[in-house]
Amino acid sequence: MSISTAPSSVEEVVPGVHRVRLPLPFALNHVNCYLLEDDDGWTVLDTGLHRPEIYAGWQAAFARLGIALGDIRRIVVTHMHPDHIGLAGRLQQETGAPVFMSPREWEVAEAAWVHGERQDEALPAYLRRVGAPPEVGALVASQQQKLRQMTQPTPVDVAFLNPGETLRMAGRRFEVIHAPGHADGQILFYAPSERLIFCGDQVLQHITPNIGLWPSTQPNPLQRYMESLQSLMALEVTLALPGHYEAILNWRGRLCELLRHHEERLQAAYAAAANGATALEVSYAIFDFDRLSPHEIRFAVAEALAHLEYLAEEGRLERYERDGFVAYRPA
Repeated sequence: MSISTAPSSVEEVVPGVHRVRLPLPFALNHVNCYLLEDDDGWTVLDTGLHRPEIYAGWQAAFARLGIALGDIRRIVVTHMHPDHIGLAGRLQQETGAPVFMSPREWEVAEAAWVHGERQDEALPAYLRRVGAPPEVGALVASQQQKLRQMTQPTPVDVAFLNPGETLRMAGRRFEVIHAPGHADGQILFYAPSERLIFCGDQVLQHITPNIGLWPSTQPNPLQRYMESLQSLMALEVTLALPGHYEAILNWRGRLCELLRHHEERLQAAYAAAANGATALEVSYAIFDFDRLSPHEIRFAVAEALAHLEYLAEEGRLERYERDGFVAYRPA
């Protein structure tokens, strides 16, 4: 992997809240992390990958804001994907700060990043079962190993945050909200007094979050994601700070766009399975594979599978065996 040339940057988005944009070596070439200031120190919200260039971005941010490592009081992780948790372990080692995340996300993080060798075996078998050729499974296992290297060392003694709890950051009281779909146990942070939300990767501008079904994923992630979006409609939000791209100012409008996108993709997936199809075949129909990197191919297959499973659970498609693969056809 070659690191993106996207530069690191630090910007105060509201008083006491600084967005730290860090580069990623993917087509999605950056991640938004945040530094939140309180009288007794700072909170780090999400961390980026563990790579020298990305750690240098944190060092530059600390220097710019006059933050010593001992000033970091807490590290909060919205979800276990490597671009959000990757540096949490090293920052914990260097600052002594506790790491907070949801119990489910730590459970999945342990499976993927601490005991990940098991997933290296499970992923190719899983992809083969849904129609991917062996070379795709081997490529995905190799990519997973590289990602795991960028999460080491992993955090220890993780403290848990549960929905309904509150957390004080940047002088504000944030409610912890469970937002599944993109990740089973992803948590968001909402300050009703200021109509401010840290929305992780649940709601993004410009792109739609990946909703995939993986060996470790709880059933029907797309249904849970769409239900989550519906529940988030009830929040009064004037500023949403996401894990990628720019802040979201039209909260309900963006939620409606995401729901509409998945309704359209469900229609496309149903049409692609009209004569029976595997998840790989459906992903060819709804994604432009010529534009996908090896890193992105697995996300396309997992997302197609999530849509097919949604339709199967609705009773519109049925699962059946075809040449040893799981396939789908109209019920």
